[in-house]
Amino acid sequence: MNNSTKVKYVFKLIFIIYLFLLPGTVFSENRADLIIGVLPDLDSIPLLLAEKEGYFEKTGVSVKIEKFTSPVNRDTAFQTGNLDGAVSDILAALLAINGGFDVGITSLTNGSYKLVASGNSGIKKISDIKGKSVAVSLNTVIEYCTDRFAVSAGLESGSYGKTVIPQIPVRLEMLKAGKIPAATLPEPLASAAVSGGSGAVIIDSSDRLGINPGVMIFSSASLSEKADAVKKFYKAYNMAAEHLTGAAHGSIDDFLVKECGFPEAVRGVITLPAYTKAALPSEKEFTSVREWLEDKNLIKKGISYSRAAVQVFAE
Repeated sequence: MNNSTKVKYVFKLIFIIYLFLLPGTVFSENRADLIIGVLPDLDSIPLLLAEKEGYFEKTGVSVKIEKFTSPVNRDTAFQTGNLDGAVSDILAALLAINGGFDVGITSLTNGSYKLVASGNSGIKKISDIKGKSVAVSLNTVIEYCTDRFAVSAGLESGSYGKTVIPQIPVRLEMLKAGKIPAATLPEPLASAAVSGGSGAVIIDSSDRLGINPGVMIFSSASLSEKADAVKKFYKAYNMAAEHLTGAAHGSIDDFLVKECGFPEAVRGVITLPAYTKAALPSEKEFTSVREWLEDKNLIKKGISYSRAAVQVFAE
């Protein structure tokens, strides 16, 4: 081996070592089968419980849960291939499909979104937001629900303002401090906002309107290449949903605070939804969300339910 060849060999060796030392570089055998993104909301609780109780391991799949505080950051991680799937919503799925990303909606999730007014806002009912501003994250389930609340009260588009605060914990703290008149928040943070003598009040909710746009999404690549892992994931999800149905309130409070990282203020004030086993969202819900996005010219017209929905869970 001449000197030139030796030098090339050394540089190749250094380059290989450098790749393994890069942040985020993971040996394939240590990488989780699935990496799933979640937000601080009720929809994510079955996944966090499945992780705590070892349900993923029991079904034979390794799952890494990545926690996000902003749907924007979650969507960025998903669209750049750093997540296999995510607790998300129909809006995010349609926006991704419209942007050319291969995404599948695989199941609905159980969550709740509420419009909360600060104690000093003077807002007592949904029509009182006219001429005032509601804190939201734009082009998300939060803005969608806010608009649905307003329409139900007969308010016209543009009759109320929107303050963009993507980070959910920041939105919560600004509301409690009275720095914004109102905000739409996911549960259990909406309940946290009205506890502790803040004076904040819940004005409207997705439960009252009977809307539920929350879903699980997976990349088409993961659905194709990791089909068995996704099916095992859903077996664990169903175990967690069943567990939550019969869980005692006190133990769930401890879990929400100690394991999920929700604020102490949720203790004793949050009511969990009736968690259901994996099922696809209704076509009616899908169409309602799609039309809202089309009306805002955020997506092209005509993305079909059959294009977006993928049934993969265990029956």
